[in-house]
Amino acid sequence: MSDHEKTTAIVGMGALGMLYASQISASLGPDAVFFLGDRERIDRYSRTPFSINGRPFSFRIQDCAKALPVDFLIVAVKYGALPSALDTMAASIGPDTTIISVMNGIDSEEIIAERFGQEKVLYCIAQGMDAMRFGSKLTFTRPGTLYLGTRTNGQESRLKDLTGYFDRAGVSYKVEDNIVKRLWGKFMLNVGINQTCMAFETDYSGVLAPGKAYDALIGAMEEVIALSQKEGVGLSEEDMAFYINLIKTLSPESVPSMRQDGIARRYSEVEMFSGVVRRLAAKHGLMVPVNDMLYEKIKEIEAAY
Repeated sequence: MSDHEKTTAIVGMGALGMLYASQISASLGPDAVFFLGDRERIDRYSRTPFSINGRPFSFRIQDCAKALPVDFLIVAVKYGALPSALDTMAASIGPDTTIISVMNGIDSEEIIAERFGQEKVLYCIAQGMDAMRFGSKLTFTRPGTLYLGTRTNGQESRLKDLTGYFDRAGVSYKVEDNIVKRLWGKFMLNVGINQTCMAFETDYSGVLAPGKAYDALIGAMEEVIALSQKEGVGLSEEDMAFYINLIKTLSPESVPSMRQDGIARRYSEVEMFSGVVRRLAAKHGLMVPVNDMLYEKIKEIEAAY
């Protein structure tokens, strides 16, 4: 089967879902990719004028109850929506479907694999993009890169099929040998940048300027380093410096997903970040005062909605 005949379904019509749908559609045609949704979402989105970087864009949306198995499925939902997303995507998963998650955090792959099988789920980290969605409008200057890797033995052919597809779909990727460390590195970055931007109500330029926000950024990431060493992953100060430099390459006025949530008065993914840090820290007897502070500050912001 050629890549023009293969199909990709996406669950989650946020910034990353729209970003990858637009890339695949532009390279392989609009029939190559669609979003999954229930009838209510289909009716609502059919009346919604979407745009990407100011240009009108339309997306295919398919009834999840009537969907057939697809070749590839991308999970791009918020952490709190993952349980319902598993039901939404169930009919689209067949024996040969390969699943990747572009969600933040370190446990979405395991949650998906528990439902649909370890063999179907590859590791994936979305990194380096500055995509922002407000309402039905997506803007970005950097599309970023997907870092990919296998999770279990025997997945090499799935990874080869996916990378070949991405080559022709125009999706930037890299195959990562130490994918677990990369996953934890992105987790460290998000624990720092996402939470700090939301808690201090600032953008990338604001959090990088000397002051309380920058101190919180560094402190939160250092606590993940200590935790990673207890978990056998072994992040270092050198890894933190790499991700701080990565932030500096993004548009200074852009904001990460949690700050977008705060602006839109949506409940955030704080449980996936400091919530997970706090639970794992308790297991190892570690103190994480910066993540405690960020957790409480973000919960206060959300309580005022």
